[in-house]
Amino acid sequence: MLHYLYTYPETIVDGEGIRFSIYLAGCSHRCKGCHNPESWNPSAGFPLTETAIKTMIDQINANPLLDGITFSGGDPFYNPKEFLPVIRKFHEYTKLNIWCYTGYTYETLLADPLRRPILDYIDVLVDGKFEQALYSPYLEFRGSSNQRILKLKDKFNISP
Repeated sequence: MLHYLYTYPETIVDGEGIRFSIYLAGCSHRCKGCHNPESWNPSAGFPLTETAIKTMIDQINANPLLDGITFSGGDPFYNPKEFLPVIRKFHEYTKLNIWCYTGYTYETLLADPLRRPILDYIDVLVDGKFEQALYSPYLEFRGSSNQRILKLKDKFNISP
């Protein structure tokens, strides 16, 4: 079962606009300088049960200020078989744009038959491992300059 560490009901740092961010547990990248090393353990935090998912979706739909949803972590792609039905529910029941952060590259995800279907539910992907040597506090929505902000769907404008 997927676990989540915490949610941020309104944040402006995890993508454009006001976002509901969900930080999932589980990551195998173990990037040096990771801002969230407690997320590496896939059993950390709380089980992402059907009840928890429904509660989050209800919170999202009750907030007219929200521009979108962000999945971060950890790495949401850590357990693709469990993440796919979760992201599908958020896509179906909220109709908001979805950003997703991952240490995998887009090309790696496209080539992986288990992870590829998840991309169908993501509007913006922030890809690539965090590289401490490439860190800059001036980058928007990413930690290191090797990471890319990839617009996968044309629901809204994304700044370069």
